Amino acid sequence: MRHRLAPLLLAMTLAPGLALAQAEGPRLTAPTSVEIAPERFGGLPADRAFGAFQRGFYKTALELAVERAEQGDPAAQLLAAELYSRGLGVRRNIEEAARLYEAAALQGDREATFQLAMMLLDGVGIARDRERAFQMMSEAAEAGHLLARFNHAQILLSQARGAEDEEAAVRQFRLAAEAGLADAQYAMAQMVLNGIGQREPDEATARQWLLRAARQNHDTAQLDLATMMVAGEGGEVDFDTGFSWMKRAAEMGNVAARNRLAKLYRMGLGTEGDSIEAAAWYLLARQSGLFDPEMEDHLFGLDEEEIDRARERAASLR
Repeated sequence: MRHRLAPLLLAMTLAPGLALAQAEGPRLTAPTSVEIAPERFGGLPADRAFGAFQRGFYKTALELAVERAEQGDPAAQLLAAELYSRGLGVRRNIEEAARLYEAAALQGDREATFQLAMMLLDGVGIARDRERAFQMMSEAAEAGHLLARFNHAQILLSQARGAEDEEAAVRQFRLAAEAGLADAQYAMAQMVLNGIGQREPDEATARQWLLRAARQNHDTAQLDLATMMVAGEGGEVDFDTGFSWMKRAAEMGNVAARNRLAKLYRMGLGTEGDSIEAAAWYLLARQSGLFDPEMEDHLFGLDEEEIDRARERAASLR
């Protein structure tokens, strides 16, 4: 049975700050909130700099944080770095953000270590140094930073020279996945499905990892889970639940899911057959550049009135 190793969703390419926001809550479709937990910037909600940040007084927050940062306070250095990296209360200054991240990282702050590693990978705000970036990513991962574990696992996998390296990557993916990171849960499904890391392929376990990620609105996991359920891979055939997951992924904008949902409507799997609904979902997928000969044949079999109805329905689904 064919199983393609799907491209993992790299967090490496995220700008500093955005990756931090992703770590704060269930992704898992890339939230962009600037809310940050108080304990990461001094431990107490009553902290004046962080309190100003919470209320949206970014300029005041920066002034208070910078004063403490220059005295060597790593929590203040991290908060100031975040403000500079996002351009909150001040003109965006990536170089200053990198300097402050580095200062906090040298004091062992795992968030700063992760953010600096990200900047070093691409040479953003600081000279590119992949060797140092990998080392710092490893340190942040071992300190328990979820996104660092996810990124570190991808680095290990990309450089793997054998089963031992693959096993190390799987270990990091698993730690992040068990802590609730949906991207890592999806990655674990791919690892298990493809037997990466001295394992035999295990469709049943992969299906369980996909379910965990799907419940956090990971649309690709929803797509793959639905496909496995409809095909009876890793468990019993379940057309109804598979259809529901496929529809959720399609409604989130996943192009492949829209096309596969169209096919489920066309065949009446998990739902009543509906040629117009099938055509509408396929038209949406086609508008995004997907071409499917099977669904093109379906459109060819409709008359002009039906095509018009499908177009109207597709417009309402956007």
